[in-house]
Amino acid sequence: MTARAPGTGIDTVVVIAKEPLAGAVKTRLVPPLTHEQAADVAAAALWDTLRAVATVPAADRLLAFAGDPRHWAPEGWRTAPQPDGDLDTRLVAAFRAAGPGPAVLVGMDTPQLRAEQLAAFDPTRFDACLGRATDGGYWAIGFADPRHAAAAITGVPMSTDHTGADQLVRLRELGLQVQLLDDLTDVDTVDTAAEVARLVPHSAFAAAFARCGVGRPDRVG
Repeated sequence: MTARAPGTGIDTVVVIAKEPLAGAVKTRLVPPLTHEQAADVAAAALWDTLRAVATVPAADRLLAFAGDPRHWAPEGWRTAPQPDGDLDTRLVAAFRAAGPGPAVLVGMDTPQLRAEQLAAFDPTRFDACLGRATDGGYWAIGFADPRHAAAAITGVPMSTDHTGADQLVRLRELGLQVQLLDDLTDVDTVDTAAEVARLVPHSAFAAAFARCGVGRPDRVG
């Protein structure tokens, strides 16, 4: 790896997301939520994620989007469409769109994300990073050289309770030095949505979840 100046480690930060349309997102929240409520919660999660990522020190920001990105891409962000295919294919495509230089990618299911949790990736010391999720998946992945993404991600089983472990094994099998980021909870169920809302009570996500009337996202601690 080539040494880089402090504070300029990440060239591109990527958010991979889908347009929050009723019936197409967060369907595991239905019931007790309606499809419309689930879409509102997903939209709020996406906005919170974009706001957090906007403050990550990086030269470039990319929204890899399934749907019409015009209402969602913040000013100054590039956009790239997601191709057809399974999630591993779409993740690899997002890294390809990121271009050369260290890149880190995050989804839209962790609205409690803090910018420093992504900015922690140090590509001067590590070849890759992985942020594992408490449900067994992962919420973030990054590479000092995004050309590793195809070999590292393709074929890893996605959306299982061992995806994070499988991904870590693959990265290490390729001889990559992996930096582990913080573990975070993905919003997949009503219980995890309530848990995340309690962590960030002043967020757009917490407000959207509270409007659904299925729990009280009070502050924890």
